Amino acid sequence: MNFIGNIIWLIFGGLAAALGYIFGGFVLCLTIIGIPFGLQCFKLAGLVLWPFGKRVVPTNSGMGCLSLFANIIWLIFGGLYTALVHLVFAALLFITIIGIPFARQHLKLMELSLSPFGKAVI
Repeated sequence: MNFIGNIIWLIFGGLAAALGYIFGGFVLCLTIIGIPFGLQCFKLAGLVLWPFGKRVVPTNSGMGCLSLFANIIWLIFGGLYTALVHLVFAALLFITIIGIPFARQHLKLMELSLSPFGKAVI
């Protein structure tokens, strides 16, 4: 069932969203300071490409307050906007019965787009 959900997701916007995250990741990786943020964009792109069957879990990466600081910078410079876009799409999809599984994926993406540092996708 996850495979069918991923294929439908991919056809109806998942590929375009993943390409957007990949492009943003490449742009951020052009600078030394942007590399950690670009890597997070690539993590988001992987989840956007195939969201069904994956979970977002906190990690014990040992970054400590650096992870908190990076999440605050991420939130200020685009994370809040990205999370709001995922929230709007989730709300629109929850209106229909067929869209509920896709809305749940947008809520998963919203969680990761709010604070990607210190989280892993499994």
